[in-house]
Amino acid sequence: MRKKFQWVKVVGKLLFMLLLLAITFSYAMFQGGFVSWFLFYSFIPFALYAVTLFFYPLGEFRVERKLQTRALKAGEPLTVTITIKRSVPIPLFYLMVEDLVTPTLFLNASSTVGKSIIYPWFKREIRLDYTVDNLPRGEHVFSAVRVGTGDVFGLFTKERTIPLAEEVLVYPSYVEMNYRPLENQFDQGTATSELKIQKDTTMATGLREYQAGDRFSWIHWKSFARMNELKTKEFEERQSNDVLILLDRTPSANFEQMITFTASVVRAVLKKGAQIGLLSFGKSFYSSPIRDGQEQMQQLYFHLAKVKDDSSSSLGKILEGAGINYQQSATMFMVTSTLSKGSIYALQHYAKNNPAVVIFLVKRMKEELTVEEKSLQALAASRGMVVKVCREGEFRTTFTEVKRA
Repeated sequence: MRKKFQWVKVVGKLLFMLLLLAITFSYAMFQGGFVSWFLFYSFIPFALYAVTLFFYPLGEFRVERKLQTRALKAGEPLTVTITIKRSVPIPLFYLMVEDLVTPTLFLNASSTVGKSIIYPWFKREIRLDYTVDNLPRGEHVFSAVRVGTGDVFGLFTKERTIPLAEEVLVYPSYVEMNYRPLENQFDQGTATSELKIQKDTTMATGLREYQAGDRFSWIHWKSFARMNELKTKEFEERQSNDVLILLDRTPSANFEQMITFTASVVRAVLKKGAQIGLLSFGKSFYSSPIRDGQEQMQQLYFHLAKVKDDSSSSLGKILEGAGINYQQSATMFMVTSTLSKGSIYALQHYAKNNPAVVIFLVKRMKEELTVEEKSLQALAASRGMVVKVCREGEFRTTFTEVKRA
């Protein structure tokens, strides 16, 4: 019904334009003189243009969108080029071009630049370039390009939306860090002086008497068959430099800073040759095994590019009911922007088998800790954890100053 009404409205405008042309002609015929005929002849081009525009098909437009690059990082600019080609060079007084994209693309931009008015006249190829500065992290969808034009009087306006779907994934920004394994950093008495010793069960180095608590798989059955005595295999012991990051996705004003910090830590640890894994809890649960290599970095960055602070429960409650514990020995890094007693107690229980736990408290520049946060910092220290305050702009020195935490 609505489309039918719009069609009647457009036809009515066309008839009104023809009526105006007939009125000016009648006026010139009956009045005569230079002024009346000048008015009639002056009105003819505008009337003909409006009628021509009424029948001009915008469907013959061919639209292309070109992105300067697809390897994007938060904070970088993105240049977009829209090219419109047409085969019928009818003069267009103006052409409105709008790139339809998710509003989040312009979240940090100085202006919304995806819309512009161009004066093409007889041009067969029309080009629009615009740049989005300071790209926000996340997934942004370009859905279509909308074009519109009209006559001088504004009686006839035509508009068409051309589907042109593309997606851009903006990865989080990062800061170059000089990561050092924590075995060399906690020698000041605030935490264990070295990482947990991990047995390499692929290489047995000897036998010893069986002790209560030894695993069933460690028993040397051949010696038991010979001597009828239980012996336990001894294994080569080695230190583990693996890291497990626990990302707090509780809604926070500092969440983007937390993502930047997490991405920086991931990059620093993997560049050092160590292994790293990631756990994040929100509307969706994400768990990445502890691995190394470029592929692991790409997978973690892909998650960090799309993740949101959409957790409906506090981190403490989530950890209490998580039911997921890594058997692999790894130092745990918790990245958060707030502290609470519940999260500290839950983290202590959750990470009871981990060799060391560090809580990175991410804050904005010049944001001071509250009295409650300072007391919770002391509580975490009494539980064998280290709380390191990381402020925006100072991420680079995180691991060189963690000793002072």
